Amino acid sequence: MNVLLVVDNPKNWPLNIPNVGVVSARDYLESRLGDLPRRTRVFNLCKSYRYQTMGYYVSLIAAARGHKAFPSITSILDLKSRSVMRLVSEEMDEIIQKSFKQIQSETFELSIYFGKNLAMKYDRLSMELFNLFRCPFLRAFFFKKDGKWHLRNVSMIAVSDIPENHFPYVIDFAGAYLEGHEQKQRRRKSRVYDLAILIDPDEKMPPSDAKAISKFEKAAESCGFNTEIITKNDYHRLPVFDALFIRETTAVNHHTFKFAQRAEAEGLFVIDDPQSIIRCTNKVYLAELLGQHRIPSPDTVIINRKSLDKVVSRLSFPCIIKQPDSSFSQGVVKAEDYDDFMIKAGQMLQKSELIIAQAFMPTAFDWRIGTLAGEVIYACKYYMAGSHWQIVEWKKTSVEMGNTEALKIEDVPDAVIKMALRASRLIGEGLYGIDIKTFESKNYVIEVNDNPSIDSGIEDDVMKEGLYLKIMNHFMESVRRKKAV
Repeated sequence: MNVLLVVDNPKNWPLNIPNVGVVSARDYLESRLGDLPRRTRVFNLCKSYRYQTMGYYVSLIAAARGHKAFPSITSILDLKSRSVMRLVSEEMDEIIQKSFKQIQSETFELSIYFGKNLAMKYDRLSMELFNLFRCPFLRAFFFKKDGKWHLRNVSMIAVSDIPENHFPYVIDFAGAYLEGHEQKQRRRKSRVYDLAILIDPDEKMPPSDAKAISKFEKAAESCGFNTEIITKNDYHRLPVFDALFIRETTAVNHHTFKFAQRAEAEGLFVIDDPQSIIRCTNKVYLAELLGQHRIPSPDTVIINRKSLDKVVSRLSFPCIIKQPDSSFSQGVVKAEDYDDFMIKAGQMLQKSELIIAQAFMPTAFDWRIGTLAGEVIYACKYYMAGSHWQIVEWKKTSVEMGNTEALKIEDVPDAVIKMALRASRLIGEGLYGIDIKTFESKNYVIEVNDNPSIDSGIEDDVMKEGLYLKIMNHFMESVRRKKAV
């Protein structure tokens, strides 16, 4: 078992945990331990994690060596963040209220040793906090206000502050945790890396349907990943993975963006990365970006509340109005005339400081060109829904989609392919779907989507399982490159 407890001074370490080595922070930092396996787990139990202390550097250097540090640098920073504490308190509210409903006092301290408390009734809350902050010994402080419990802060427990009569429990909890993890690792056989696929089981129009997710799982495992489907409730578990694939609709003010940020901070390879989410989910940014790089797109006007009256003269009707963060045809409306425009634009400007208006280009279909790391990997035609002007028509009780047609990449006009690659390279090296209209014999980029749709029987209709393998191979190659640095 490649497990190290790193402490300030091993001579003062009072616990003997079976199969676990205890070393000094100085020896670890000065590489006096020989060559340790890259996936060694390092439990950092130094007295202080303050910036540039020994404890801070142990977690920092562990990450550089490819070791799994507990806590990680991100967790250390989270322990000091008031905003993180507020977020944790809100997200764990139900568990917190259930755990302390019988407590009569106004404050409560919860000691957590490897995810356990001496009282079993607090085990769920203890494990949630442990998985979030990944620190072996934690103390959480709670307070009651207006009859409701709140988390004030979480801090590390110094070994010297652990009551002596708790030591037998600490040893049992540590042994059980480490042994359980070791058994899990043995069950994983020869697979080296762990991939998480983030989904929302309740999303009405997810970027990948259940069949496609299953195909991603099989492809990932054939490439050598241990694969696990996760949801928004698994945020605290991100550090145990090596890669994250986000397969639910992304937005900046959404948990998907928080997942992407934390995954990147923890050293995971992630699609969609935070930068791509920021760039693709804002239509104002995309309009400006395409214009700056002279990539043809529909005539676009950026509008704010003060300019609303002035821009009308620059528009022709009908026109399209978009919320900056619109997706799957939601937040996108057509204004038939001046009066219709003023009403709909005014409504949107109540939600956002900026919106965009674009020239309306009626077409039978939109091109969707899928790219990954600057390479085209699939091509589709998305036809308009019935007599509607969009590929998706949102009705009161249902959603209607137009037909689709997957094509071989070589059957797509070269001009469309080249335009899609130019646009995608402005965003990054991730997985993107570029929407292009061919109108009056000219091509126009409508938008670049992070988190593009990949559904079974649609985007994969030409490459079949090969499409999933191509994406998962890219994940594996990217993880290996990150680990080799």
